Amino acid sequence: MNRQPSPVPRRRVLLAGAGAAAALAGPSLGASPARADGRYRPRAADSLQPYASYWFPDSLPSGTPGDGITWRSLAAWQPGTDRDLAFNRSTVPLARRFTPVPANTTARAGQARISALAAFDHTAGNPSQGSATADTYAPTHWALLDELVFWGGSAGEGLILAPNAPLVDAAHRNGVPVLGTVFLPPVAYGGQLRWTRDLVRRDAAGRFPLAAKLVQVATVYGFDGWFINAETGGGDAALAAEMQAFLRALRAAGAGQGVRITWYDAMNRTGQVGWQGALDDLNRSFFQDASGPVADSLFVDFRWSARSLADSGRLAEQLGRSRYELWAGIDVESAGWDTDTDWDAILPEGRDQVVSFGFYRPEWTLQHLPPGRTPGQFHAADDRFWAGEGAAAARPGGAGGWRAPATAVADRSTLTALPFATGFNTGHGLRWYEAGKVTSEAPWSHLGLQDRLPPRRWVVHTEGQHPDISWDFDDAWRGGSSLLVRGALDAPATVELFPARLPAGAATVLDLTHRLDPASGPVTVEVAVATRPAPAPGRPAPYVHLPAGTLRPGDGWRTDTVRLGPLGSGTLHALGVRLTGRGGAAVTWRLGALAVHDGPASLAAPGGLRVTDTAAVDGAVSVRLAWRRADGPVRHYELHRRLPDGSRRFLGGTCGTALYVPGLRRAGTEPAAEIEVRAVHELFTTSEPARVQLPW
Repeated sequence: MNRQPSPVPRRRVLLAGAGAAAALAGPSLGASPARADGRYRPRAADSLQPYASYWFPDSLPSGTPGDGITWRSLAAWQPGTDRDLAFNRSTVPLARRFTPVPANTTARAGQARISALAAFDHTAGNPSQGSATADTYAPTHWALLDELVFWGGSAGEGLILAPNAPLVDAAHRNGVPVLGTVFLPPVAYGGQLRWTRDLVRRDAAGRFPLAAKLVQVATVYGFDGWFINAETGGGDAALAAEMQAFLRALRAAGAGQGVRITWYDAMNRTGQVGWQGALDDLNRSFFQDASGPVADSLFVDFRWSARSLADSGRLAEQLGRSRYELWAGIDVESAGWDTDTDWDAILPEGRDQVVSFGFYRPEWTLQHLPPGRTPGQFHAADDRFWAGEGAAAARPGGAGGWRAPATAVADRSTLTALPFATGFNTGHGLRWYEAGKVTSEAPWSHLGLQDRLPPRRWVVHTEGQHPDISWDFDDAWRGGSSLLVRGALDAPATVELFPARLPAGAATVLDLTHRLDPASGPVTVEVAVATRPAPAPGRPAPYVHLPAGTLRPGDGWRTDTVRLGPLGSGTLHALGVRLTGRGGAAVTWRLGALAVHDGPASLAAPGGLRVTDTAAVDGAVSVRLAWRRADGPVRHYELHRRLPDGSRRFLGGTCGTALYVPGLRRAGTEPAAEIEVRAVHELFTTSEPARVQLPW
């Protein structure tokens, strides 16, 4: 799977092997992203900064590592000596989800699924808990994904990557499993066969120690399994047999913990690297053998054809497996939605879909944008990639051109229990807002703080013009973004927000926090609620509209509470809003928060807040903080600094119980910096603070 960023202009090449021709295409697929000048980006000098973990199987390269790189052996890893473990451990469980009635007539439920292999930063120097920039890949189309692979690895840094906690927390909140990567690179890119042998080495009892170690890493860190990419050539049939036995041992060891395996179509049963572009007799033993499944899924190399995919699907079914456990690779790293793809080979019109598909490097939606790009520009590109242009998610996908995933794959939802709340926070922002007020002017990113977001971009029902809908980062109620609706609204417009299966009773209410921009015309807002599902794909749910007031410019943020009791007890199948303007005047309306619940909620404060380490960097102090988990349904924790004037400044947040905070400087003559941590409920109510002093 020889794909990776290169400092030279790129072209898409389906390689026949991993020799000299491969070297012309740039480094191997699994290698770590490089800067534009081809060098690794040095990590910060701060010794306290935690980073996502990466290892070699056992033996290390010769020589010395480059700047910011630490060579580690997985065989030697122990949780008790992992000083960054508390910062890398995911705490959000994998949510269950359901498939609502599809938003369009071409999206299929129970057929093709989607995997994505995305690189979020360098292998080395990937911060554990986000960073002080909004310029980051922040995926939001979780409803269309079935698996996300934390991509990377290189012979110069490390080959085994554990995903960082914020990514796993965000994915799990939306029901998407996340896999780490095991990358054994081609020889042309520094691969050494000894690393393959290290991985599959047996102990004196005939067991595979690193299979058990991979399961231990996944369970301790809280992610879901491994994508295994064995591309180092030079092996033989005996080594291939050991790799197959290793996979079976990994599967057996992880069965009780739900650890899953995706195998990449590279090494075959001869021990050579063949890139079949199919499931066939040369690689089937890594997918299924006489004893049953070996891997949970197979990522088919990019050189597939319509015939090879059809044959692969049939073979999977002959083996007693689903054809949709095969991911047909689509390399979008260089061209994104302009990638030349034989979509009919995967998604033929009028027939069952052939196999599932996997995107390689969908973070193109960020990386192809020029310097100075904004979060809004990134999300506009990302929405176009996944949902198509305009309201394509509600339209059939035509033949030819880009087939936006939303036109082919039914979306899923995790909205099955109360309380439910969202602040439309995408997990990064230009500043941090609380109750509509800025409490930090610093740009930030932390995917673990991302809210559950509307999965369909954007489905609008109106007899008039469709308004423009986007994420907006210029104002928010909570977090870093809000939902912005702009347009003439020459007719009432119902914006679908969430498919759901939420229980509702006499006490259930819906809270809507919203406002108009100063230059907007007035708008009447109604909550759109459906107690029955949509009658058919592409048809709107049978909404009931409940008044939420009329907003006028200058009103500022306000929260309107709508009682759902009059609808009777039952299940809420869809949530949305209907907006009605006045006389066709242009409306600019922001939705800052939405919540459905049966009453207020509170949490106890976390305990044991303490500073566990400090470091002075360029005249500032960086700290590591830890605390005990608060009782109750904690969504995440937020940390603030209490300033001498009594105001609070947001420092960061995490779903775990430890946070690294850089760059603290003395405020005036204060004797100590006062730091507070609060537990945050699913309804975004906060606990009383726990406090600690950091003397100057």
